[in-house]
Amino acid sequence: MSLPKIPLAAVIGSPIAHSRSPQIHGHWLKTMSLQGAYIPMDVLPKDLEQVLRTMPKMGFVGANITVPHKEAVMNIVDTVTDRAALIGAVNMLVFCDDGKIFGDNTDGYGFLENLKSGAPNWVPSDGPAAIFGAGGAARAVISSLLDAGVPEIMLSNRTRVRAENLRSVFGARVTVYDWTQAGNMLEDAALLVNTTSLGMSGKSELRVPLDALRAQTVVTDLVYNPLKTKLLETAEGVGCVTVDGLGMLLHQAVPAFERWFGTRPVVDDETRAAALR
Repeated sequence: MSLPKIPLAAVIGSPIAHSRSPQIHGHWLKTMSLQGAYIPMDVLPKDLEQVLRTMPKMGFVGANITVPHKEAVMNIVDTVTDRAALIGAVNMLVFCDDGKIFGDNTDGYGFLENLKSGAPNWVPSDGPAAIFGAGGAARAVISSLLDAGVPEIMLSNRTRVRAENLRSVFGARVTVYDWTQAGNMLEDAALLVNTTSLGMSGKSELRVPLDALRAQTVVTDLVYNPLKTKLLETAEGVGCVTVDGLGMLLHQAVPAFERWFGTRPVVDDETRAAALR
């Protein structure tokens, strides 16, 4: 009698030692008594396609993709979801039985679920969302907010042309502001999202003036190291509801784990604790 195969999954990036994903997936595998393993893999861009094509032969059922491969992997996968195509990036792969590689993007899902959990009274129709940054994370956030029904996205990026590119992708509901005028977006914003790495440990601080921030604005930062960035500290001082970035990482992992290991996990305090260990 042949024994069942143990499903394997991985997170692929370069560098990858900082990733908290192995702690999250490992926690779920352990607490649900499931067979399987999830490992970090440091893969250089030149080796990415060869590694991905080899992994199914090694027993891998899927993988998460992180920096710097999220855009490049779009040219390797055989099929992608519409949302991944719109965002222009893939963060989750499934290795299918027929040898094909399926790509999806769960970042927008993770962002919205984290926002709903941390700010349960926020409603998409409350008003415009102000977004700092125009990279891959911003694309996922904008896509999810527009789908949810946010009436307007006010977008600012240090390099204006990147913000203009996103306006051309997402349309007239996106209004672009110069970086020097980014603080002006806060006067009407019902939601403020920092999608840049500014404020992260080891990075420059976010220096956008926050004087116009109102207590009614929900503020979230995708940075989760530190958990409470200076943006969130300032927002708390104003009286805003704030949402840290760790929950997005936790929630985006849920659909991937379910797809690979066959059981839907729950994001709870124990999951957060496991990620922070």
